[in-house]
Amino acid sequence: MASNPFQLQYTPVEEISARVATVRETFAQHKTREVEFRLVQLRKLYWAVKDHEKEIAEAENRDLGRPAFEIYSGEIGWVENDIVFVTKNLEKWMKDEKAPDISLTFKFMNPKIRKDPFGCVLIIGPFNYPFQLTLGPLIGAIAAGNTVVLKPSESAPHCAAVMQKIIEAALDPSCYTVVQGGIPETQALLAEKWDKIFFTGSVNVGRIVAKAAAPHLTPVVLELGGINPAIVTKNADPRLVARRMLWAKMINAGQVCTSQNYLLVDRQILPLVVDEFKRAYAEYFPLGAKASPDYGRIINQASFRRIKAQIDCTRGKILMGGSMDESDRFIEPTLVLVDSPDDPLIVDETFGPILTILPVDDLEQAIHTANTIQSTPLGIYPFGTKAEIARILNTTRSGGVAVNDAALHIPTLPFGGVGESGTGAYRGRASFDAFVHRRPVTTSPGWVESLLAIRYPPYAGKLEKFRLMSTLRPDFDRHGNRLRLGWLRSLLTLGGGTVASGAGRASILLVLYVVLRYFQRSKL
Repeated sequence: MASNPFQLQYTPVEEISARVATVRETFAQHKTREVEFRLVQLRKLYWAVKDHEKEIAEAENRDLGRPAFEIYSGEIGWVENDIVFVTKNLEKWMKDEKAPDISLTFKFMNPKIRKDPFGCVLIIGPFNYPFQLTLGPLIGAIAAGNTVVLKPSESAPHCAAVMQKIIEAALDPSCYTVVQGGIPETQALLAEKWDKIFFTGSVNVGRIVAKAAAPHLTPVVLELGGINPAIVTKNADPRLVARRMLWAKMINAGQVCTSQNYLLVDRQILPLVVDEFKRAYAEYFPLGAKASPDYGRIINQASFRRIKAQIDCTRGKILMGGSMDESDRFIEPTLVLVDSPDDPLIVDETFGPILTILPVDDLEQAIHTANTIQSTPLGIYPFGTKAEIARILNTTRSGGVAVNDAALHIPTLPFGGVGESGTGAYRGRASFDAFVHRRPVTTSPGWVESLLAIRYPPYAGKLEKFRLMSTLRPDFDRHGNRLRLGWLRSLLTLGGGTVASGAGRASILLVLYVVLRYFQRSKL
């Protein structure tokens, strides 16, 4: 690594296999299994992030032009808090769990759920929140006891360089390594065999990652974008809608996967909503967005041109904003009114500061339109009465929902998409769960052998006894109706079924009780 903390150096492709082999071999040596090792790594990572806060802020400003408030709230502070939260809870999460809902027959096998690390995992991060969305999965992978190869986004090169500096300063290099680069380096990584892949980015690249994982049957977490709708009913508060929707599109210049892609607004309140957007814009940026220190920039020229092309191709009418400066990678927050769900600003993810409004006649039309455009977006943002919100929640699907808000996510809640917006979830406890295999473990003591003998051949005369012991009687009839007093029968028969089956289970309990008492007395 060069002395300049912002100079990104790509990893030679020919070195990638050796790096992967190193961390895989380390996992095979069980170095990351102990809880204290994991905690020490996380604690060192925390202080490395803390020590490099100024460099992180500078890198974010160079790559995305982000204001200091956004950098701390969405990146530095988020990552630091995440590490502290995980370290405080890790020992509790790692403990074996008693398996729930186990029938009486198997209670004596002491069934447990053990949390085992997957092994050697690959994490590929995005450019829009380079630290939060790359180090966040890393925190979960370390906590779960995996070894990791981390691939930051080359689209945010200054952030990628600082991230590598942080990781190399804090973490054990035999367990955790960084690979830098573009398409060739990523292709070389995907050609390796992994125990899990965690990818955050676009839908198109997500398909490439899933295809690369398929030959090895490698499990994947895909955190993708979404064509997210906001549904604004006639009973919504126009000022609330405008302030919160505009906020979601101004942070990081709209380069946020959870922000709304379009708004379905009831025609009755459309004029009020438009007026409130203009009022909110004037409040947020009194001198305009370009002159504001609180508004970021588009990541690169290619993204700038992509967003500009979408605006150029729309058949809608610009109601607010619309100014651009390619040399500065600046696109003003822009409000566009369209008249068709087929408009390019709706059917394609803008991933930029574009607020697209499509008027609708009523709530049912809004729900139908949202489900038609994309049935499984990353987020849905409904504004209206409790009854209207309930109707929306009952008739739509999405990764998450923020009622009367935009792009909101509590840091410790599970976060993830569904269908086209991704698979799997992380954040908080879910970050740990994403990188562990829940491994069921049973222990059959020798003293239950007489009870288990029924499973061994010869089977003659054993089937009826097995039925008496194991069969559960349904608490519903042939028409699907629940039987009354079913709980009473279940109580009297120790789990449901006929009197004979209940007697069989009671006999087993009696034998087990006698055996247990015998062993207890023997120990005494």
